Amino acid sequence: MERQIKPIYEALDTGSNKSAIVACNKLLKKHPQNELVKTLKALALVRSQKVEESLVLCDEVLATKPTNDAVLTAMMHVLRGLGRHKDMVSMFEEAHKQQPNNEELAAQTFFANVRILNWKAAQQIATRMHKQFHEDRYIYWSVLSAILQANEPTTEPNMRALLYKLAHRLVTSSPTPSYVSADRFHLHLSILRELELYDEARTLLESDIGKSICAASLSCNEIRRDLWRRQGLLEDEGTKAEQRITEQADRNWLEFLSVLDATFSSLTTSSGTDDESAKAKCSSHLAKTQELFAKIAAQDRRKDRSGLLALLELEKRARTHGVSNDAGRLVDLMKRYFDEVGDKACCYEDLKPYLALEGDDATRWTHFLESLSPSFTSNNDLRRLINSHQLLRQNLSADDLNVAAETERAALYTQQYLEGLKLGSSLPPTELQPADDLALLAGNVFVSLWKTSNDEKYLYNAVALLEYALTRSKQSFHTRLMLIRIYRLLGVPSLALEHYRAIQVKQVEHDTLSHFILSRASTFSLAATGDLTLATECIESSQIYISNTQETGEFIARAFTAEKYTQIPEFIIFEDRLENSLQRDMVKIEHLRMRLTHEPISSDIIDMELIELKFIYDRAHHDNRDFDILADFQPASSEKLNEQTLLFGKREGGGWLASFLKLYIRAFQQGSDLDDTVEEKLLIGDRPKHTTTQSKKTLKDRLRQRKDEELAELTPDELAFYDYAAALADWLEPYHDYARPPPSVVLAEAAKLAEQKTGQPLKGVEAPPKNGNGTAIVAVKKDEEPPSITDAPELVVRFFDNMKTRFEAVKTTSSLASTLHVASLIQEAFLLFIVETLRFKTPSVVKVHKLGPLAQQFKPIRTNAVAVLRDISASLIKQSEEEATAEKRKFFVDACSLVVDRNIDHDFVLGVAKKVTDSRNKITEGVGKGIARPVDKLEHIPLNTRFRSVQATDITYGHITCRICHISRFSLKLSPSSSSRLENEPIPSGGGGFMRDSPSGSQGSPSSAVRLFLFSPRHLSPLEQKNLSAQSLRPVTLAQIRKATQMHTEADWMFDGQVLGQITVVAELFNHLAYTTNRTFGLDDGTARMDGKMWMDTAEDLLEQTWRGLPVSDRRTRQLKEPVYVRVTGTIKMHNNKRHIAVSNIRLVKDSNEVYFHILEVISMAVIAQKGLPSQPHSEHQQQQQQQQPGAANSQSAYSIQSRSNQAQKYFSALADEVMHYLQTTPSSDEGMFVGDIAKALNCNAIELSNTVDKLIDDGHVYTTVDDSHIQIAT
Repeated sequence: MERQIKPIYEALDTGSNKSAIVACNKLLKKHPQNELVKTLKALALVRSQKVEESLVLCDEVLATKPTNDAVLTAMMHVLRGLGRHKDMVSMFEEAHKQQPNNEELAAQTFFANVRILNWKAAQQIATRMHKQFHEDRYIYWSVLSAILQANEPTTEPNMRALLYKLAHRLVTSSPTPSYVSADRFHLHLSILRELELYDEARTLLESDIGKSICAASLSCNEIRRDLWRRQGLLEDEGTKAEQRITEQADRNWLEFLSVLDATFSSLTTSSGTDDESAKAKCSSHLAKTQELFAKIAAQDRRKDRSGLLALLELEKRARTHGVSNDAGRLVDLMKRYFDEVGDKACCYEDLKPYLALEGDDATRWTHFLESLSPSFTSNNDLRRLINSHQLLRQNLSADDLNVAAETERAALYTQQYLEGLKLGSSLPPTELQPADDLALLAGNVFVSLWKTSNDEKYLYNAVALLEYALTRSKQSFHTRLMLIRIYRLLGVPSLALEHYRAIQVKQVEHDTLSHFILSRASTFSLAATGDLTLATECIESSQIYISNTQETGEFIARAFTAEKYTQIPEFIIFEDRLENSLQRDMVKIEHLRMRLTHEPISSDIIDMELIELKFIYDRAHHDNRDFDILADFQPASSEKLNEQTLLFGKREGGGWLASFLKLYIRAFQQGSDLDDTVEEKLLIGDRPKHTTTQSKKTLKDRLRQRKDEELAELTPDELAFYDYAAALADWLEPYHDYARPPPSVVLAEAAKLAEQKTGQPLKGVEAPPKNGNGTAIVAVKKDEEPPSITDAPELVVRFFDNMKTRFEAVKTTSSLASTLHVASLIQEAFLLFIVETLRFKTPSVVKVHKLGPLAQQFKPIRTNAVAVLRDISASLIKQSEEEATAEKRKFFVDACSLVVDRNIDHDFVLGVAKKVTDSRNKITEGVGKGIARPVDKLEHIPLNTRFRSVQATDITYGHITCRICHISRFSLKLSPSSSSRLENEPIPSGGGGFMRDSPSGSQGSPSSAVRLFLFSPRHLSPLEQKNLSAQSLRPVTLAQIRKATQMHTEADWMFDGQVLGQITVVAELFNHLAYTTNRTFGLDDGTARMDGKMWMDTAEDLLEQTWRGLPVSDRRTRQLKEPVYVRVTGTIKMHNNKRHIAVSNIRLVKDSNEVYFHILEVISMAVIAQKGLPSQPHSEHQQQQQQQQPGAANSQSAYSIQSRSNQAQKYFSALADEVMHYLQTTPSSDEGMFVGDIAKALNCNAIELSNTVDKLIDDGHVYTTVDDSHIQIAT
């Protein structure tokens, strides 16, 4: 059995979920009650997003109460994927009850509670484990669990004190003392600190072992300092710190701070600050401390700057407390510090806290810095010059920031930067230039000039200079971050994204830095036109939150195992800050706004997004965004660089998020049939813990609340949109409440769909009684009268006209970014109107509920909105034509005279100008076309494919699913009703293979684009079109694969608005490496380079041998001696943010014509995608009629397909004909046909069949699907 299960594990490890399901099905036929196989199949189904099917298997396995370790481990992954963490705990508890002496099961039960932060149960389990297994560490598991339970926000104060006392009793009663390890000792000290048992803590700390632990452990020493501070023993701590500084040469800055605190303790702890005796005592102590720090500074000199910094801090505190006896001492110390450390990059940041000088001090300091002569003889001299400029700029007054003075500074910094580049001329390209900060200084000045004058030419200068700086320092992330901000101000998002990706943001940086590119990103989104670049960026930035949910719990469990108790609270804080990250949910809102422009608005989207947004609304958010990383050299008298470069001058925060959450939750609540009752029945998985103190008001009342502090974070245009959304929701709310079907109807339909899908009744939902015809009896008749119809609010009626006026004003007076901001909000308002009125689109709903007069009011509003959107679209498209012109580029270059005159190459600036104007052209044209796209979709999609019919007896209930990239702990029990395919309508399969013997190559059968467009929306639903395209084989280039986008991690790859399913590429193979489990291929087709990977087992003695005619690369050079051309078939995959091709088949190209044929085939696909299909072949009768008409012979389009005979094609052998006939006439699933089944059906020789199938694959007639043993017809 182990040998049979091994391939399933391998398939799961490699992500081949379909193969795992197929293998499980085969084993379940032989062993239908095998728990492990069921569990592995459930795991594969969960990873394939087939939630409903996995639920049935999952419940079956749980019902057996498994105890097998392999089953429990696999079930743990299944339940985690379904978000059923409480069921995971129950599973381990049941297993432990059956095997109470199994210590491993007891530990797993403890860890299951730890993963869901259920500290009460964890503490009880750990206590029982200690009593049963008598191991000391279980006492400390129980102690820490009690402490963590006490620290939860929901714990009452009385219970908190009780839990700490319990923890103290457990520690003191332990058979081994806490000082056997630093982590246990730290845990003991934290309990004593909380209970204020200072004497006991001091006894521990004063012992020899306590001193030894504190000397070796920073965490224990930190808690010791805090205990001393709480007891008021500042002088005692200062004395000990002084000993460590002098005797042990300890230069820990915390020791210096302890000495400083002790110096002023007589003033900070005395009741009266004017006490003369306290001041006298402080002055005496001050002189001693000053002598100590002066001695340290003289001793260390340039080796360590702690002494000099301590002297500065001492003088600053002395001034604050009024005990300084030398008015000029602070400036003298600053001069000395600059002389000693001025050639270090840290000098500016070190001196910045002491620059708040006034009067004579400020004058002396300024004269000192201005007296320094610039020198470019060495890196140290250049660094001194840079530091002097930074320090001088910090103290500039508001009067010094006029345009003339700032222009002079910008020219000076630019000139000195170019001179400083000579010092770094010999540095390798991976190193930073020593003069980089001068370019950043100039960038700050240019931004200040733009802010003062509101003239974009200064931003052009900043862009030109910073782009030039990047050619010399490619790794300068400070330069790229500043460029990202400036490019977004100029309305150039594509270049901003290019720099953001060049920074190579990873892991938690997605949470702290993604705001640079994703803040109000929907303004620049082209999702409406099919460009999902920014939407994909939203998904990629969200991966860290999935990792946090999946992995941090494991880290906590490992920390318990290793007894690293000091790390566990930090892990918990880290998980909480990421789980409730403000940036996470702001990105979610931006992604939602993009998604509504890209996907047809349906009940599916409304229901799914509503559930997630309601979870988000009740979170207590943490703002983890890093704004200080910007290189800010603006004066203290002006705004910081971050505030100056904020898009639209507004910083989004919790108020912005709350405002958009309110308006979208209200809109989705009204457009959805889900209420709390339905959600409770249909949602599976654990509910999230509410991290905010819940108000006594209902959610509906809280959503209606209008808070000025929240609205203050909105731009004026966003505020107008918010008011419009609120007025629209207030108007339509009573009609939605009246027309919404009762929960019993929704649950009945859900139960019906679930039973059709899985064959099992919906768990937790009672099926309604049935009448004699077997139809469910559901009472839906409404006794009350419909609410009276009121006129639409004036704010709603006039909104689009008012915003059009606003658009025209902004277009002529403001920046491009502001223009796009207004335009995107108008489109968003229209989409919100569609969401709100979706329920009333179906005539039967309006008729049954007597809401005809209401529906009639929608038409003029919608008509006006459509007209406004079309006008704005035309205006933006026209404006885009004016962007990428020679005049615009010339204007840009002329505006950059400040940098061009300083010898930055004119052609380089012209290249920057071209990139900027081209990008502005692209975004303006894209937004212009995208604004009208929702209107076009509504006009071309038939009503029955757009809207859900909600009637008294027939409800088409959409599929609700919670995507793993957004809700990692939840899923729903519904599934989409499968759309019935057209009968008697042939569905051609895709081509994509070069067939030398075929008169028309792969064009003998339509390719993927043909296959997609053969059926218009009138014949196929969008879902059917998507499935057709996903299953077809499309020829592409590697560059097209790189440009393909993905809405989220589980979505299909899209290119030119079409789904890329199976793809085929002809490329040069320059690298081929074989491993025991896979083969990797380096591909280059002239448009791009990309890796391909094929998962297959290879014996070690065959790794260096030629395979399928393909040579293997040299292991040392990793290159082929003679590159060859290959045809590759497979799918696009993403791993570690890098795309590759998951190869299902690869073969050597033997005919050079195939290379050219593939290029032509890719071109034809692009033409078809842009211009549509050629005309279809005519029947013989039509051809005869055409020939009888004059001029018929010349009337055929250049794109028309020549008719060809319907005679069956003959292949290279009789067996090949039989195989192809079998594939054409036998129904098969998406996984294709198993070769073994073909052999049985044809009763042929296995070896001959294998050779025939290989030949058919090589010729492109068939292709492999889930593995080499499953094939699907391609022609």
